[in-house]
Amino acid sequence: MAKFLGKLGNALIVGFALLVIVIFAFHGGTETSPYLNGLFRYLHVLFGVMWIGLLYYFNFVQIPTMPSVPAELKPGVSKYIAPAALFWFRWAALMTVLMGVVVACTPPAQGFSSYFIPALTFQPGFRLIGLGMWLGLIMAFNVWFLIWPNQKKALGIVEADADTKAKAATTAMMFSRINTILSIPMLYAMVTQGILGN
Repeated sequence: MAKFLGKLGNALIVGFALLVIVIFAFHGGTETSPYLNGLFRYLHVLFGVMWIGLLYYFNFVQIPTMPSVPAELKPGVSKYIAPAALFWFRWAALMTVLMGVVVACTPPAQGFSSYFIPALTFQPGFRLIGLGMWLGLIMAFNVWFLIWPNQKKALGIVEADADTKAKAATTAMMFSRINTILSIPMLYAMVTQGILGN
């Protein structure tokens, strides 16, 4: 069992096979708009967990721990772990946003319509989810246009002198911290919209 589950691909296959079983065991049909909304909502949350989980890994684990890592071990993080984590981090951010847009554009039930524009324009009944959407969009922008370009310099993926690397590392860290700050109200707005409305 350890040999089988030692490969991430195998664990994902089993997980998604279980997902298919759950889908067909608990849903009468899969061709309705509410079902599609639920499926895209699930994907939005799945990618969001990966994105915010990696954001919290960077801010709660990697950044605070790096100063205490012996110099000879730091390349293991900067050359292998950080680039791999940043790959999943940025693509999870993009997929979270894309799935969120699909959810907001797919009617959640009969008699309901898309809430994409009402949420983005803070119309009554959609202000909380709108706030969550805007915070998520700002965070995704930070990932792709501020954190990732600076991390490429800081990690040596792109050529840069020592001074540029140091400045890029600081910039990437600051925007990562800003995203951590924004994630706190963003998650609240996303989670409570269905309960509190507004």
